[in-house]
Amino acid sequence: MSPRLTTFSVLLMTGLMLAGCKTSPVSETEYNDPRYTGPGQGRAFGSDGLILFGGRSKTPSEEGGSGLGVNAYLWRAALDTLSFMPLASADPFGGVIITDWYQPPSAPGERFKATAYILGRQLRADAVRIAVFRQVQEGGQWVDAPVSAVTTSDIENKVLARARELRTQATGS
Repeated sequence: MSPRLTTFSVLLMTGLMLAGCKTSPVSETEYNDPRYTGPGQGRAFGSDGLILFGGRSKTPSEEGGSGLGVNAYLWRAALDTLSFMPLASADPFGGVIITDWYQPPSAPGERFKATAYILGRQLRADAVRIAVFRQVQEGGQWVDAPVSAVTTSDIENKVLARARELRTQATGS
């Protein structure tokens, strides 16, 4: 066999092998795959340690419902509590609810906007944060104004109370 034929054969085989490899661009959803993010990230056996034979199953109250990345009771309670404001966006997997500006009929010169963050899968007080934004009208322009910390904490407490009520209704106790 001639050296030219051997070189050609090697190049042909390499080309055929490379042609068989499928390459495709990485989609944005692959970066957000929950298997590679979250509380178990960076741990060899996840946040629950090594589980053999399936482990124990979690109750719905521990998981907070299925299909959501956050506690379902807190999510529903936040939606219910902020339902008087127009909804701008809601991400149940990221746990963020953003409202649009709401102008109360009793105060035509001011408006409010809220963002709710559901931070975990457990029904706990530190798993919900509410940010309230307020603007007042001055000279035909909307100007940012401070919001009382009591207002924010009152809304958070209403969300927690509603979440507990929803959990009680769901469990029947």
